[in-house]
Amino acid sequence: MSDTSASLGAGVAGGTKVGPPESAPRAPKALEKELSGLEGKKWLKRLGIVLAVAAVIALFVVWRAKTAPPPPAKYITGTTSRGDVFETVQSTGQVKPLTEVQVGAQVSGRVIKVLVDFNSPVKAGQVIAEIDPTLFSAQADSSAAQLAASRAQVARADANLAMAKVRLDRAKNLVAEGVGTQADVDAAQGAYDVALADVAAAKAQSTSIGAQARSSRTNLDLTKIYSPIDGIVINRAIDEGQTVAASFQAPVLFVIAQDLRKMRVLADIDEADVGRLKEGMAADVSVDAFPGEKFKGVVSQVRFSPTNVSGVVTYAAVVEVENPDMKLRPGMTATVTIRSAEARDVTRVPNSALRFKPSPPVDKDGKKIPQEPLAPLKPGQARVYILVDEKPGDEKIEPRVVEVGITDGIHTALKTDLGEVKIVTDETDEASKPKGTRGRMF
Repeated sequence: MSDTSASLGAGVAGGTKVGPPESAPRAPKALEKELSGLEGKKWLKRLGIVLAVAAVIALFVVWRAKTAPPPPAKYITGTTSRGDVFETVQSTGQVKPLTEVQVGAQVSGRVIKVLVDFNSPVKAGQVIAEIDPTLFSAQADSSAAQLAASRAQVARADANLAMAKVRLDRAKNLVAEGVGTQADVDAAQGAYDVALADVAAAKAQSTSIGAQARSSRTNLDLTKIYSPIDGIVINRAIDEGQTVAASFQAPVLFVIAQDLRKMRVLADIDEADVGRLKEGMAADVSVDAFPGEKFKGVVSQVRFSPTNVSGVVTYAAVVEVENPDMKLRPGMTATVTIRSAEARDVTRVPNSALRFKPSPPVDKDGKKIPQEPLAPLKPGQARVYILVDEKPGDEKIEPRVVEVGITDGIHTALKTDLGEVKIVTDETDEASKPKGTRGRMF
């Protein structure tokens, strides 16, 4: 018999109760009861987790509500202020000397001397260039000789006239004494008249030759080119050795500016603005060469002559500018700002406030809510909107009709005193949202 059997037998013999092994399965009811207890604990854990998450979400919502920023503003506002408003007219033009003279040649020939250059200061009557005078000198000498000969002819004609006068007087005396005949008197009278005519012809010819001689001398003098004014040479278009042809039109050899310390700007003024300009108005001139620097000027003339370029009509305004440091140079493109009107220490509003028109209110479905039409404005009036309730997300505005004055492009002067109030200049996207959707957190 095996050892196991012996052990079992010994156990039975000794009265010891042998039970089932510990790994044997339990009874079904006890197992079901234990399983149901475990399922209850799991549900309690799940419920606790859900409640904890809900509490966290609730705390987050409360924290977000307390720390959330206020609803976005419906309107962008500005404020009225007091200050100066200057109405201006702006245009562009070209800088030119106040007096500019183009010097040309009146005779043709080869240039033998050029005595000045660019930027050379000159005086009135100063020789600045010379054309070869050889040909003109010969013509002047020839004309002088012809004039001398014509004067000799006049003297000869005068002598013949005197002789004819003596013969006529003698013939008349002989007839009076009864010795001569009337035929002799008639012949002497005829000779006298011929001699008188010869004198007149000789004098006329002498006058003509004298004119030619003066013309030749003038042409000789014109070979020297003089400066007509005191100034500075701003352009030179001739060199020594170059031939000048002045047969049909006098060529421009030099351009002389009288005084570069005084300049002028020819500004092209639009026809819509020309009615606001008058002589004597102050102007500021600026050029690209000196950014940020303004040159003081004054309107000296508003010309009536129009300029039409591609259907755009402009009028030239002459603005005289002081240029003591000679910074402005001829030909520069200048921007001219002319002060046409001014209003000092007045109530002013931003121009955007005058352009603002609120969007029509809409309901929660996005449909426009009918509004009563506003009264039409009279000339010189404008409508602004005042912020009367500043509650974030629920602002309220009211329209006000005001009398307006001049504008400088940024502010407009008011003739109606509104005091210091907030004026609506624009609106945000919140203003056009349907009711019930503004300021939502999520």
